[in-house]
Amino acid sequence: CNTRAQLRGTEGGKGERKLMFLFIGCSCMDVLVTNYINALNGTTVKISCTFTSCYKMDATKFVMNWTYQESFNDTEEMVKWLVFTYRFGERVMFAGNLDKNDLSITLSDVQLEDEGIYNCYVRNPPDRIQGHGIIQLNVVTELPPPRDSTIAVAIGASVGGALALLILSMVVVKCLRRHRKQELISEEKMEEEGKLEAEGVAEEGTK
Repeated sequence: CNTRAQLRGTEGGKGERKLMFLFIGCSCMDVLVTNYINALNGTTVKISCTFTSCYKMDATKFVMNWTYQESFNDTEEMVKWLVFTYRFGERVMFAGNLDKNDLSITLSDVQLEDEGIYNCYVRNPPDRIQGHGIIQLNVVTELPPPRDSTIAVAIGASVGGALALLILSMVVVKCLRRHRKQELISEEKMEEEGKLEAEGVAEEGTK
């Protein structure tokens, strides 16, 4: 809660100086909205708006308004659900819950002409600040196609197969090297044994 205060000095008895705080007011209004909404033409879309405030809502003082603009440079047009406007007719309905600080509305049978900027205004006295949320509604004629998982699966399978082949090749090479090393050791051992036998035969001949 953002509280502003003024500090004033006053003269007291015996030359004492007293400090007096004058609290100007408290303001902690926050409006929470989804800034960008995509809606499919002909469907129903919920335009959400909720708020938080320092003060509990008083229905006798609380004020909320929704307005519509085709763009930021255009004038704002009031959006009402009790007295239906020409633009929206009965397609706009209140879908919130005041007990939960929810001021959301729904717009049914969305048309391309509904695309634009929707403003959610909130006043909750004695909070001094007017809350304001801005939502950009984009109307599309078709939703983007879902991502094809087949390609991803194929790529994953290819990469996995390549890795498997690489690992298998490394294992085979390692086994071949080990086998070759064992063969060399065996050959060297046989040569040593042959030399020892030859030396033994030579010694017996000299005797």
